[in-house]
Amino acid sequence: MTERDEDYANARTDVADSVIDPIQLDAASGPEGVIPAKEPRQGSRSLWADAWRELRHRPMFWISFALIVFFMAMAVFPQLFTSKDPTYANLEFARQPPSADAWFGYDAQGADVYALTIYGARASISVGILATVFSMVFGVLVGIIAGYRGGWLDSLLGRVGEVFLAIPLLLGGILFLYTFPIQIDTPFAVAVSKVAFVIALLAWPLIARLMRSSVLQVKPNDYVQAARALGGSPMRIIRSHILPNSLASVIVVSTINLGVFIAVEASLSFLGIGLQPPIISWGSQISEASGIGLVQTAPHMLIFPSIFLSLTVLAFIMLGDVVRDALDPRLR
Repeated sequence: MTERDEDYANARTDVADSVIDPIQLDAASGPEGVIPAKEPRQGSRSLWADAWRELRHRPMFWISFALIVFFMAMAVFPQLFTSKDPTYANLEFARQPPSADAWFGYDAQGADVYALTIYGARASISVGILATVFSMVFGVLVGIIAGYRGGWLDSLLGRVGEVFLAIPLLLGGILFLYTFPIQIDTPFAVAVSKVAFVIALLAWPLIARLMRSSVLQVKPNDYVQAARALGGSPMRIIRSHILPNSLASVIVVSTINLGVFIAVEASLSFLGIGLQPPIISWGSQISEASGIGLVQTAPHMLIFPSIFLSLTVLAFIMLGDVVRDALDPRLR
């Protein structure tokens, strides 16, 4: 902590201790004008505490939360859901329908569709989470700088963001990954990070605009002006006052975007320019199941990965919607 920040903290404490409300003084004083000892004061509920009280009474929150926990467990611990090797294939079982031995049937190569679906969650959800983190971190940083500094820097960052915002997400992903394709022998972590980076590169301007708007709403508030008058450094003011009061809308939109990013990854893999085999993802499974004649002869290859993909995307979008409603009092 710098000397300026220490002075700012001490000044806040001195001012808070020295200010006495006359109305509270009259109400607190006894019959002889003696002020009794203060009782511990309960802290006022924050925005997130009010939102939690609202969320825990909503069935939709618990449904979406349970689905997300289920799919996250599937992505992190696939061995808990199946003991079969998703890469093992036997042509004797090719295209066989669901049975007691293979709950979701077999694909065109004789691999177990259930095992492929379970292991496909890891790549699809990893891309969604990484793309959300990348876009959120960069968008929040740009939005804070643009909103707090203003002036020519705000205009410059706004014009740069508009350039990326004008490119449709899916079309931009196709353009980038077609120009810089993912090779078949690319390691899992590198391939997932590359797809996530491409998606985040096109998605960050929306987060930046939301953050800038929130900063512009928070910056004129009295507590920010008081912190500035007491000598707080810009970094301390942003960290202690502006950032905590500006993140609500960004978190809501990022939660919804996570589901959208998973769907975008599936679309890119379906088109053959996203994650490539041997990496298993729901998009690549759907792409393989859409081959000529497979939809009619082996519809189970398409149905089950599509169901898991749809439920995952729906769960994140539902969670984002219900959190948005809880954080906005006007929507309650």
